Amino acid sequence: MNIFNNAIRTIKGIVLALASITLCIIVFRYCKGFYDEYMDEYKGTESFQGVDVVVEIPKGASVKEVAEILKENGLIKYKSAFTKRVQDSEYRGKIQSGTYTLNTGMNTLEMIAVMCPVYDETTPIAKLTVPEGFTVEMIAARCEELNICSKQDFLNAVNSVTTADFPYLADVPDGANVTYKVEGYLFPATYDIYTTTTAESLVQWMLDTFQNYYTEDLQQRAAELGYSSFEVVTRASIIEREAKVETERPTIAGVINNRLAADMPLQMCPTVLYPLTDGMYNQSQVYYTDLELESPYNTYLYSGLPVGPICNPGIACINAVLYPEEHGYYFYHVSDEDEGTHVFTETYEEHVDTQIIGGPNGVPEESN
Repeated sequence: MNIFNNAIRTIKGIVLALASITLCIIVFRYCKGFYDEYMDEYKGTESFQGVDVVVEIPKGASVKEVAEILKENGLIKYKSAFTKRVQDSEYRGKIQSGTYTLNTGMNTLEMIAVMCPVYDETTPIAKLTVPEGFTVEMIAARCEELNICSKQDFLNAVNSVTTADFPYLADVPDGANVTYKVEGYLFPATYDIYTTTTAESLVQWMLDTFQNYYTEDLQQRAAELGYSSFEVVTRASIIEREAKVETERPTIAGVINNRLAADMPLQMCPTVLYPLTDGMYNQSQVYYTDLELESPYNTYLYSGLPVGPICNPGIACINAVLYPEEHGYYFYHVSDEDEGTHVFTETYEEHVDTQIIGGPNGVPEESN
């Protein structure tokens, strides 16, 4: 009996030992599998064809937040392995915000490399489009929106420009109470942005571009008319904000000439909106009370041209100033809001007959 009991205990012991060994093997294999997967994400270099996944990395995201995004999208399993790989790599601190297409078959180093784009100094990283009619303030706001530079940095760069840098700025009259000396001269165009682009270099580039477009032929034509570059861009800036149809630009230039020659106030809305909106033109309607705005730009309150440009005009409006249409028009108003076309008239009576009492662009001349 004792022999039988001993045999039973021995068998149980063997079974328990085998079970323990089996459990240990299972645990070992599980741990090894975990370790292998973890190490593959931490140091693996192999890749295969998987499924493309588009991820959005927000601006200012930390490495841990990036790892969370990748895990949520099924691209990694172990966030700590990913973050450790980033921290131990040449890409530490270089992950950029943006939209990226990754693949489930990529190793983590490949994913990191995609999210850390490397640009050399000759490769544009963005484009800045400055439309005709944009002001200094509007350009500054767009630069900040596109993360090119802060709005204040751009304005500081604008204010740091001197006549020594660009001689044509000497045409700005001494003591002119302009908001920005370079307003009117920041040429509308599309500019490539590089890693080396600064607010200062961008402003200088825009001013250089104006100089390239304002050719000797145009300068000679301005001299024939008795205009300085400052007067040219001031007149052109009004046309740029007034004319929506290309063919009407020379016509509006002619209206400006006629009213000035007759000592009539220009009474043009954009000259009110420019100071009223601090150069943002984010108000479309001019009200009676706005016409009394105390500003040297306000051509309802002051005769002649505004004190300076009210935006940065393109070459078409500059040409309209230099080659205006000769006619007998003194008034105009919008005839089609969608198309932006105008009705031009020679007398105030005709102007009244074609619409409600208004100024040259449809704003009432009198508040009563």
